[in-house]
Amino acid sequence: MTFPDTLDGWLARLEGRAGAPIRLGLDRVERVWRDMAASSEAVVITVGGTNGKGSTCAMLESILLAAGYRVGCYTSPHLLRYNERVRIDGRETGDADLVAAFDAVEAVRGDTALTYFEQGTLAAWWLFCRQALDVIILEVGLGGRLDAVNLIDADCAIVTSVAMDHMDYLGATRDDIGFEKAGIFRPGRPAVCADPLPPERLVAHAREIGADLRLIGQDFGFSGDRTQWAWWSRSGTRRGGLAFPSLRGANQLLNAAGVLMALECLRERLPVAMQAIRHGLMLVELPGRFQVLPGRPAVILDVAHNPQAAGVLAENLSNMGFHPETWAVFGMLADKDVEGVAQLMRGRVDHWLLAGLPGARGLSAEALAGRLRAAGVDGDLRCHSGPAEAFAVAKECAAEGDRIVAFGSFLTVADVLAAIRASRS
Repeated sequence: MTFPDTLDGWLARLEGRAGAPIRLGLDRVERVWRDMAASSEAVVITVGGTNGKGSTCAMLESILLAAGYRVGCYTSPHLLRYNERVRIDGRETGDADLVAAFDAVEAVRGDTALTYFEQGTLAAWWLFCRQALDVIILEVGLGGRLDAVNLIDADCAIVTSVAMDHMDYLGATRDDIGFEKAGIFRPGRPAVCADPLPPERLVAHAREIGADLRLIGQDFGFSGDRTQWAWWSRSGTRRGGLAFPSLRGANQLLNAAGVLMALECLRERLPVAMQAIRHGLMLVELPGRFQVLPGRPAVILDVAHNPQAAGVLAENLSNMGFHPETWAVFGMLADKDVEGVAQLMRGRVDHWLLAGLPGARGLSAEALAGRLRAAGVDGDLRCHSGPAEAFAVAKECAAEGDRIVAFGSFLTVADVLAAIRASRS
C-alpha cells in the first residue's frame, strides 16, 4: 500500500475510512502501540475533564516552557490546522514530520482498525519519543478510562471538571462520567481534581487504586482580589502575589489552581521557580476560550458546547462592560444538549443568528431553531447556512457599542475565526 505524501492526503484518508468516528476501548490501539515500541523518559502529565482541559494544558505548557524545559503537548480538537494538535517546545509540528509520524503508525498497524483520533494519538506519541523531551502533556479526547491517551501511564493526572456531556459514551449520571474520567489516575501517583464538587465514584476509584488524590478546597485552593491571587496546598506551600492568567474567564483560577497543584506534586522531577509560574500565566494563549478580539463591536469567541461551559460563558459575559445588544453566532452538533445551553444563554442574547454545521453530526440552522423554541427561546431567531455567513450578518447589523459572541462548537468558532483571518489578508 502506498502512503499519502502530504498531510492533507493523510487526513483525507483517515476521515474516509469506514467505521464509527468514536470507538472507545484500548485493545485495538494498544496492539499497534506495542508494535511501535516507542518510549520516552519524559514526565507525562495527562489532563482529562469535561471542560477546562485545553486551558489547563496551555497553562502547563506555558509555565514549563518558561522554566526552561523541553515540552511536548498533544491536544484536540484543532481550530484551523491539524498541526495545532501536536506542539514541541511551543511550536506546531510541521507537515513533513506529521506525515512521517502517520507513516510510522501505518507501517505497523496491519489489519487493526484505528479511528482518526487513535491514529493521531499514536502519531503524536511517536513524534514525542523521537525528541529529548523533559515533559509530555497529553489531553484526553473523550472520557479517560478507554481513551487512547490512557495507554500512557501518567506521572500526574488532572481531572479539571466533571459535567454532563457525551452521555451516550460515558454514562447517564455525573457519577458514571466521573468514574470514566478517573480512569487516567494511577496507583501511587498524584491525581489532581479541580472540580469543587467531585463525584463520589471519582473519589472512590482514586482511593481504591491507591492514587495520591488531591482535591480542590481540601488539599489545595486559591484566594484573591481584583488585582492578584494566591495559591495554597495542604503541605503548607503558599504562592502569593500571582497575576491572573491571561486567559479570560472566571473559571480560569480553578484551572490554574489545578496546574499549580500538579507542578507541586512533580517538584522533585520538574522544579519550577515562581518567576516561571508568573511569566507562564501572564503569557499563556489559547484561541477560542472566551477570546475577546480587539475592535468594535466587541467579538467574543468561545467553544462552549455543553451546559457547564455555557454557564461559565454566560457569567463571563455578565462581567463584561455594558453593551446595548448581544448578537449570537450559534451553531451546535445534533448530539449535544442544545436546550440546556440555550436556557443558560437566553438571558444574555438579544439576537440569535443560527448557523448550520456540516457533517453527519451537524445540525441545520432550521433544526437548531426548532430546538431553541422548544427550550423557550423566542424573539429574533435567524437561520443561516453556516457560521461565516451568520458572522457576516452580525457584523453588518451590530452597532459599534454592541458585542458579537460566536459559540456552541469548535466548528462554529473555527469557521468564524477563518472568516476573520481571511478578511484581514
